[in-house]
Amino acid sequence: MNDLIGELERVRRAVGSETAGGGRTHVVELCRVYDAPLPDVWDVCTNPERIPRWFLPIAGDLRLGGRFQLEGNAGGEITECEPPRRLAVTWEFGGDVSVLTVDLAPAGDDGTELCLRHAVGDNDHWATYGPGAVGVGWDLALLGLALHLRTGASMDDAQAFAGSAEGQAFMRRSAADWGAAHAAAGAPAATANDAAARTSAAYAPDPERVG
Repeated sequence: MNDLIGELERVRRAVGSETAGGGRTHVVELCRVYDAPLPDVWDVCTNPERIPRWFLPIAGDLRLGGRFQLEGNAGGEITECEPPRRLAVTWEFGGDVSVLTVDLAPAGDDGTELCLRHAVGDNDHWATYGPGAVGVGWDLALLGLALHLRTGASMDDAQAFAGSAEGQAFMRRSAADWGAAHAAAGAPAATANDAAARTSAAYAPDPERVG
């Protein structure tokens, strides 16, 4: 488990807000450095044969202006594609439309910094769960990406991991880290802590409190 906590500690988290289209959005940001060259990180993030190895099966017209669909999850439109540096898509799920961007930059001798930003609406879901609602899921995705880049292995047992004791502990720690990032961004401590607790309960309910 210490290795997985170490993976979480490699991620820099930030929470912000912006105004777009006349409405307020919240921006959840995750950045980390991978020990892999930029072209390889770009390929693993955009190649439909590699995406399922660390994230989810994907289908669609994977080019600028095309649409994609992740199995059992979001779909959307590819709105920006600047190989090997920047990818932006709409993220359409459950009737909500948000914006996801991924920026890559060289880091060190042969590493790559990945910054993922997810701009979501100011709605009841945010009020209830805060940044952890999407942040925990992206922490899981970045973990899968790290393991795939390091070993080449596929995350075929991602669902099993999420249900394991290690996976549950990982998600509870992620939720707490997002609560801390929320508070650091200016949210009242009680608001941030309560939202993080609700996120943790949704992803990884404490078995001692169930029932």
